[in-house]
Amino acid sequence: MKKNKNQTIYYIKEGISSIFNHSLMSFASICIIIAFLVIMGGFILLAFNINAIVGELENDNIILGFIDENVSDSDARALEHTILTIPNVSDATFISRQEAYERFIGMHEDQDRFGQIDYTTFRHRFAIFVEDVALIAETQQELRHIPEIARTNANLQVAQTLVSVRNVVSWVSIIVVGVLLAISLFIMSNTIKLATYERREEISIMKMVGATNSFIRWPFIFEGFILGLTGAIIAFVIITGLYGLVAGAVTDFEAGLFQLVQFATLSIPLFLLFTGIGFGVGVAGSAFALNRYLKV
Repeated sequence: MKKNKNQTIYYIKEGISSIFNHSLMSFASICIIIAFLVIMGGFILLAFNINAIVGELENDNIILGFIDENVSDSDARALEHTILTIPNVSDATFISRQEAYERFIGMHEDQDRFGQIDYTTFRHRFAIFVEDVALIAETQQELRHIPEIARTNANLQVAQTLVSVRNVVSWVSIIVVGVLLAISLFIMSNTIKLATYERREEISIMKMVGATNSFIRWPFIFEGFILGLTGAIIAFVIITGLYGLVAGAVTDFEAGLFQLVQFATLSIPLFLLFTGIGFGVGVAGSAFALNRYLKV
């Protein structure tokens, strides 16, 4: 147990010593990790906010179900339970004739023009919210099967556009993040290869005196771990500051028309993602770079 502890301390010391002995390469490795994590994090945050905006627009894209004029008030209100049993319906809000009339009048500045209109000319209706806007057409067909609903109204073109935007953003996010991750791993690995190239003679001597591959590899792995974690923490601090600046600028420019998602809701997952990627890239890059020189 004590031997393992001493070995671990030795590996950590050697890893830290290697970072300072090859400070230029270590600095380059950290900068690479920072650059790619900041770019990746920025794109992830952009995609997340676009999805949030699309989600808000989806919530506003409702189906209006107009009740037959011969249905009584109480029977019309009682339809809510039937509507909620339809798959993909998340909520249904009853709007009476009077409420529909008042909303109609409120939408026009010249309200005197409609003074002669009686509220009874309007129908009771339900504002129906769906869980998945991609299924809005199917949900509309289900609603039409309810005898008490005379007709329905939904903006299918807007719904299809929102679905297309959401799908494009999701796929582009996955592709870009995957490409950036592969590029960062490749560059990190090659950067550490340059560092190990400078130490190839040292590794060869250690191999010839009987050092095992794991004994040689672990200091490099700890070195990659420290470099990756350092780059991840710095990148997280940078992306936090940049996001705050952008959020403030957007709020001022748009005069509050829309706001970016609060960073506090994203900070923990993003930090875990950064540290995970930093750790993975650093350790994997070190392991890949060493393979060639351990085959002596």
